[in-house]
Amino acid sequence: MIKVIICDDHVIVRQGIKQILADAGDIALAGEAGNGPDAMALVRSGAAAGRLPDVVLLDIAMPQRDGLDVLKALKAEFPKLPVLMLSTYPDRQYAVRSLKLGAAGYLNKSADSEQMIDAIRKVAKGRLFITPSVAEQLAGAVRAGSGTKKGRGDDDAPLHERLSHREYQVFRLLAAGKSVGEIAEQLVLSPNTVSTYRARILEKTSVRNDVELALYAVRQELMPA
Repeated sequence: MIKVIICDDHVIVRQGIKQILADAGDIALAGEAGNGPDAMALVRSGAAAGRLPDVVLLDIAMPQRDGLDVLKALKAEFPKLPVLMLSTYPDRQYAVRSLKLGAAGYLNKSADSEQMIDAIRKVAKGRLFITPSVAEQLAGAVRAGSGTKKGRGDDDAPLHERLSHREYQVFRLLAAGKSVGEIAEQLVLSPNTVSTYRARILEKTSVRNDVELALYAVRQELMPA
């Protein structure tokens, strides 16, 4: 049996995934968590008891500690643990970032149950699960990273792709209208640290203020219009 931990803050989503797993026949629930810290604690307790899961299904939009932070921490402590990221966001927003942080795959929650089961089985065997859409995003990232024949390099990549993981977190919250204080509280950072990130983000995206940053995010289809 493939032992799976589900980490998602919506109870109804967890219930739906549990039903999908139960119908598969060869997949068993090893535990569930509703926020980032609980997800970390659940995996650690399982590992301490010699029951490390075969796969972790991890939502990106998790309270207290988001999914990408949890992913980064999990791969640091358990580098061979397959983590399949789940998200309602378009692939272009988080798929490549997730894979760069060590995810074994990225699956949009709009996927059907057969695709989810296929993804779980694949990553449990140590393979990557990549949809055609994610493959397209990866190809674009590779082209941008390696440059064209003329050697333009990263200049071809969207400006926001130059942001670090933490900068991208702050960028999305700023674009969503959050204040420095609110972001500091949500990410458990000092306001001064968030202000430093904000300055870097404005510089890297070539905008002057938060309004222009929000407009940039909308133009890049990173936020709803």
